[in-house]
Amino acid sequence: MAENESAVAEQQQEEDFVYPIRIEDAGPGTKKVSVEIPREKIDSEMEKQFKELRQQAAIPGFRPGHAPQKLIEKRFSSDVKEQVRRSLISESYEQAVEKNKLQVIGEPEFDDPDAIKLPEQGPLSYSFTVEVRPEFTLPDVSNLKVRKPKIEIRDENVDQAMRNLREQQGALVPVEDRGVQEGDYLFADVHIKVDGNVIAHEHDTQLVSRSGKLVGIQVDDLPQQLAEMKPGETRTITAHAPDTHPGEALRGKDVQIEITLKDIKHLELAEINQAFMEDLGFENEQELRDALREQMEQKISDDIQHAMREQVNRYLLENTQFELPERLSTKQADRVVSRRAVNLMMRGVPREQVEANIEQLRGGAQEEAVRELKLFFILQKLAEQQGVDVDEAELNGRIAMLAAQRDERPERLKQEMSKDGTLLNMYLQLREEKAIDKVLAQAQVEEVNVEEGQKKE
Repeated sequence: MAENESAVAEQQQEEDFVYPIRIEDAGPGTKKVSVEIPREKIDSEMEKQFKELRQQAAIPGFRPGHAPQKLIEKRFSSDVKEQVRRSLISESYEQAVEKNKLQVIGEPEFDDPDAIKLPEQGPLSYSFTVEVRPEFTLPDVSNLKVRKPKIEIRDENVDQAMRNLREQQGALVPVEDRGVQEGDYLFADVHIKVDGNVIAHEHDTQLVSRSGKLVGIQVDDLPQQLAEMKPGETRTITAHAPDTHPGEALRGKDVQIEITLKDIKHLELAEINQAFMEDLGFENEQELRDALREQMEQKISDDIQHAMREQVNRYLLENTQFELPERLSTKQADRVVSRRAVNLMMRGVPREQVEANIEQLRGGAQEEAVRELKLFFILQKLAEQQGVDVDEAELNGRIAMLAAQRDERPERLKQEMSKDGTLLNMYLQLREEKAIDKVLAQAQVEEVNVEEGQKKE
């Protein structure tokens, strides 16, 4: 009984021990923490470790627990010192963070980590720098005014959706009696050059003769540049790559895109007939048009909600002042990229397409990364202030929706997202959306048509 009481008292004494700790500001969102581990704490922990080791160590010629203390110390001194050093640093670090309520982001950066060793005499002192969540005050959102875009779906919108379906179900037909026309599908070898040097190339690639991006560069007059081009012919297009181009060698430079045409095909739209309807699972054209209208209404509703949330985001950013830590760690940058990827997935972009453009997501301007990081801290604080959280059912519901879009089992998708970290980001994003929607529920909403809303923007 006495031995048990002694052990309990010893444990209580360890829990009550307070390390001498000093916290200093070291720049925006950064703290320098200095810790001292007193000599008596080091000696006490060393004695405790040697005592436990003596009871367990198997030394030739001695029964367990009966080897001389000095022999134990001589044989295991180096290992015990290292174990005690790690244990005391870990324990004192956790106490420094918990007792001072430091909301740490990223990993600590220790000052001269190789020099942090147990001294033969005196205390052990060490220090580290750590990034913490910035401190700031949220603005008042009780009387926020928000514009709600008003969009009407017209018959011509449904007609365009029908055309898109016909294109998806259509067939590519070879073209032999003419050159390239707008809308043609082209099969070609493409070489990308800067100052005459080939930087990248794509052989047997497919492109469409229409305004849009070519090798990640916007080319508005592509149909005119390729007009009447025939197989075997080569043309060179000069374009300017944006500073955010995923290819680092191309960023901000004039690029020559050399296209050698191999084949031309024309997209023949699928005919609207009974077979077309049955393939899509509908009995007649009106039923299909009604389904398309309903789908568009849901998409527009989601887009309107997104636009209103973005207005709240802008208000919060413009009216919340704080500085970010100077050193934005790689982990934080990766989280920004992951959040962008999750946002695209939640808006219906296929996962493989998101992953294929991950470098483009990473290549955004620095100020955009800073904006997203500031918004992350603001929305997390807003969610905490409002007591908003996301339960398992809500998370599973969103995963099920994504799984249906990808034609994949929800449990498998959830497992994948858990492994690569996107599940946590989805939880955080859903929590932020709920916090913003709570603000919108109390906001003064003004309905505006799209044209009027664009003018105000």
